[in-house]
Amino acid sequence: MPESVSKAPSTTDRAAGESHRSPHLTRALSNRHIQLLAIGGAIGTGLFMGSGKTISLAGPSVIFVYMIIGFMLFFVMRAMGEILLSNLEYKSFSDFAGDLLGPWAGFFTGWSYWFFWVVTGVADIVAIAGYVDLLAPGTPLWIPALATPVVLLLLNLPTVKAFGEAEFWFAIIKVVAILALIVTGIVMIATRFTSPGGAVADIANIWNDGGMFPHGLFGFILGFQIAIFAFAGIELVGTAAAETKDPEKTLPRAINSIPVRVLLFYVGALTVIMAVNPWRTIDPANSPFIGMFALAGLGIAAVVVNLVVLTSAASSANSGIYSTSRMVYGLAQDGNAPDSFGKLSSRKVPQNALLFSCIFLLAGLILLYSGDSLIGAFTVVTSVASVLTMFVWSMILISYLAFRRRRPELHEQSSFKMPGSSFMPYVVLAFFLFMLVALAQADDTRLALFVAPIWFVLLGAAWLVNRRTPLQQARIEGHRASLRAERAQAVAQH
Repeated sequence: MPESVSKAPSTTDRAAGESHRSPHLTRALSNRHIQLLAIGGAIGTGLFMGSGKTISLAGPSVIFVYMIIGFMLFFVMRAMGEILLSNLEYKSFSDFAGDLLGPWAGFFTGWSYWFFWVVTGVADIVAIAGYVDLLAPGTPLWIPALATPVVLLLLNLPTVKAFGEAEFWFAIIKVVAILALIVTGIVMIATRFTSPGGAVADIANIWNDGGMFPHGLFGFILGFQIAIFAFAGIELVGTAAAETKDPEKTLPRAINSIPVRVLLFYVGALTVIMAVNPWRTIDPANSPFIGMFALAGLGIAAVVVNLVVLTSAASSANSGIYSTSRMVYGLAQDGNAPDSFGKLSSRKVPQNALLFSCIFLLAGLILLYSGDSLIGAFTVVTSVASVLTMFVWSMILISYLAFRRRRPELHEQSSFKMPGSSFMPYVVLAFFLFMLVALAQADDTRLALFVAPIWFVLLGAAWLVNRRTPLQQARIEGHRASLRAERAQAVAQH
C-alpha cells in the first residue's frame, strides 16, 4: 500500500464528499516499533505505581485480577484487529466506529479517547512529579509538571519515526526492569532470603496468609478498580494503524502476543513480589517494584528502578500525546474538529493537534497542588481514565457486532477472525458492566462515575451543534442510505 493515501470511500464518505479528506500520514513505523509499542501499551504506569494498592485490596488474588482483565482485553484487541485489517484505509478505531455505527460514533469515540489520554497524561505527570521528588527531594513539583509536556512535544514534532524510536527504547527499559525484578526475586526465593522483619522469601508466602482470597469476594472485586487502568493503552496499535508498515503481518503479531505479555509482565512480576514480600507488608502508597529491590539490599538498583518507573510514566504520556494528536487529526478530517487540526507539517506530523493536546497536560500542575497525597490524586484521575477507556473498548466491540452484521462477507474472508466472535463480544461487554460496579465500591474510585457522565453530556451537546453542519448532515444521510441499501439487499436475498 502506498505511504500516502486517502481513505477508501465508504458510502458515508462518498455522500459527504471525499475531497474534504486528504490524509497523508506516513507509514514509517516498522515491525519492531509496533511490537514494542504494543508491549509499552500493555505495561502501563498502573503496574509500577498502582499495583501496591491493588495488592492491598485484593491480596494474592490480584494475580487472577490481572489474568482476567488480560483475557478479556485480548478479545477487544482481536475484534479491533479484524476490522482494521478488513479495510486498510481505516486510520483508527474512531474511523471504523464512524463508518459502521454512524458519524456520531466516530465523534464520541474519538473525543472520548482524546479525553482519556489527556486524563491519563495528567496522571502520568502526577507520577513523574512524585518520582522526581523521591530522586531529588525538595524539587518544586511545578518543574517536572511543566518540563514533561515540553519534552514530549519535542519528541513528537520531528517525525513519526522519531516517536517510534523513542517509544521503542522506553519500552525496552520497562521490559529489562521487569525481567531484572523477576530474576532477582527468583534468586531471593531460591536462597530463602530473610527480610529485616523476619519474613523468609518463599513461594508459599502467596497463600500462607489468609489464602488466595484473604478479603473474600468483595476484596477480589475491589482489586479490579486500579488494575484495569494498568491495561489502558493496550489499544495503542490501533491508533498507529495508518502509520504502520506491512500492517497485515505486524498487527496480528502484536495482538496475538498479548496473553504472553500479561502472564510474564503482570502475573510473573507480582507473583515474585508477593513471594519475596508477604503481601500484607507491601505499602499501598509506594511502588512494590522499588520496595523489592530496596529489600534485596540493592540500593543503587532501587534508585535505578525509580528512574525506570519515571521513564514508564514518561513513556505512557508520550504514547498519549502521539495517539491524541492522531485522533484529533482524524476527527478534523471528518469535520469533527477544527480544520486547523487536520493539517500536517512538512514532516507529515499533525503539529497543531500535538500542541493542542500538550496544553491540556498542564492540568497536572493544578492537580499536584490541590490534593493531600500523590497516590490519592493518582487514584482519582486513573479511575476517571478507566471509565473512559472502557467506553472506548466497548465502542470497539459494538462496532465489531455491527461489522459482523453489515459486512458478513468481509468477516468470512478475514484471515484474522476474532475467536468466539458470535458470543465473546457480549461476554466482554458484560465484564465491563461488572467493572463499573467495582468502581462504585470505594469513595475514591466512585467519583469517576460522577465525572464521566458530565463529560458525555458535554460531548452530546457538542455533537448536537456539530451535526448541523452541511458536512455532517451529508455524512449522516450517507450512512442512513447505506443502511437502507443493505436492508433492501438482505430482503432481496431472502
